[in-house]
Amino acid sequence: MAAETHTPTDPEGAAARRDRAVRAAVEQGLVGGADTAEPLTCLLDTAGIRASAAALTSAFAAALPPGTPVLHAFAVKAAPLVPVLRLLADAGLGCEVASPGELALARAAGVGPERTVLDSPAKTAAELREALALGIAVNADNRQELERLDALVAAAPTRSPVGIRINPQTGAGAIDALSTATATSKFGVPLRDPGARAWLVRACLDRPWLTRLHTHSGSQGVPLPLIAEGVRELHALAETVNAAAGRRQIDTLDIGGGLPVNFTSDAHTPGYPEYVAALRAAAPSLFDGSYGLVTEFGRSLLAKHGLVLARVEYTKTTGARPIALTHAGVQLATRTVYAPAAWPLRILPYDAKGGPKTGDPVAQDIAGPACFAGDLLATGRELPRLAPGDLIAVPDTGAYFFTAHYGYNSLPRPAVHGFTVDPAGGVRFSLARPEQSLSAIVAEAGGGFRDALL
Repeated sequence: MAAETHTPTDPEGAAARRDRAVRAAVEQGLVGGADTAEPLTCLLDTAGIRASAAALTSAFAAALPPGTPVLHAFAVKAAPLVPVLRLLADAGLGCEVASPGELALARAAGVGPERTVLDSPAKTAAELREALALGIAVNADNRQELERLDALVAAAPTRSPVGIRINPQTGAGAIDALSTATATSKFGVPLRDPGARAWLVRACLDRPWLTRLHTHSGSQGVPLPLIAEGVRELHALAETVNAAAGRRQIDTLDIGGGLPVNFTSDAHTPGYPEYVAALRAAAPSLFDGSYGLVTEFGRSLLAKHGLVLARVEYTKTTGARPIALTHAGVQLATRTVYAPAAWPLRILPYDAKGGPKTGDPVAQDIAGPACFAGDLLATGRELPRLAPGDLIAVPDTGAYFFTAHYGYNSLPRPAVHGFTVDPAGGVRFSLARPEQSLSAIVAEAGGGFRDALL
C-alpha cells in the first residue's frame, strides 16, 4: 500500500488512517464477525492526538511573547485513561482534575503537581489539604471555599498557586447543560450580581496569596464570541485588582477551555488559531505577556481521534422500518441516546472484512444492545443496507463517549486500543484499556458480599 502522504491534521489523512485501522482491526481479530472476535472495540488515533496537542501549543506560542508562562492542562474528565494522559504529557500538556479519582489518574500518568490544576465546585477539606501539600494549583469556586482556604493556608505554608473562579454571567450557548456562564450557573462567583465585583476585588486584596483568576464559559454549543466575552471579563477584573493593589498581584489567568467540536465531518473546525484570534479581538492585551495563561481543553483535543467499532449482530424490519442491531449504544454514547438533537453522531458503514461498504442508501435505524426502546445511535439514517456481520464505525467519539462508560444492563466497558500507521501503511495497535471482564462486573456489583443483606 502506498505511504500516507497527508499530514496528521489533514482530514483526508485522518480518514485514510481510519480506514486502514478498521481493516487492520478486523484482520488482527480485535473486532469482527468471527466467533473468536470481539463484537465491539474502541480505537484512538495517536498521531491525531499528537497533532491536536501540537496545534494547541503552537497557536498560543505564535500569539505570545517568548517566555510567557503557559500551561495547557488537559481536562481529564474528557478521557480519563492513564495512557491518554501519559501521551498528552509527552506532548507537553498537563492535567486539569476535578475529583480525587482524576487526580489519582494524573499522578499515575506521571504528571507533576506543577502541571496539575484542581477545579471542582464541591472540593472537600481533605482534597484541598492534599492539593496544597502537593503544590497543585487550586481554583476556589465560591466564597465559602475561599474561607476554608484561609484556614488551610494559615495552618501550613504552600507553594500551590491559588485562584478563584468567576462566572462572567455572559449567557448560554446552544446546550444549556454545558453552559457554565449563565445568570444562575452553579460554577464560580457571579460577577454581575449586586456587589460581587467589589467583593472579588476586596477578597483578592485581603489575600496576597490569591494570584490567579479563573473562568470557563462552557463547551459544546458555546460559540467563540461568547467564550471570548467571558475571557475579556476575566482580564478586565484582573486589571482592576492589580490597579487596586498597586502591584501585579494577579499574575496568571486560567481561561478554561470549551472549544466546540464539529461532529458533522472530519474537518477540525473551529481550530485553535481561530480561538486565539477571537480572544485577541476581545482582549488584545491578554497576549502581551503580562499574564501567564492556563487553558483546560478536553473535547477539542480528543474527540476527532476516537472511533467506536461495533458488529451488526442482526437486522430486521419493523413497521417498514429497517433496523440494524449493534453492540454500540447507550453504554458508550450516553448523551447521544438521551439527547440526540444536541449530540448527533456520524455512522460509517464497513463490510465484514473492514472495507468501506457501498451500495444504494436506505433509511435505517442504528440500534444499540441495551434493553430500552430509546437505545438508538441514529434514526432513519441513509446508509447502504447493513447486514449481519457488517461493522459500523462511530467517529468523533474520543472524548466523553467510550471513555465515560455508562453501566446500563451491566454491559462491560470495551477495550480501547491506540493505533499508529507506519509509512508503509502498516497498523500497530497498543492496548490502552482491556475489556472489562465478567468477574470484574460481579466484583463491582458487590459479588464479594453476596450474603451481606441476609
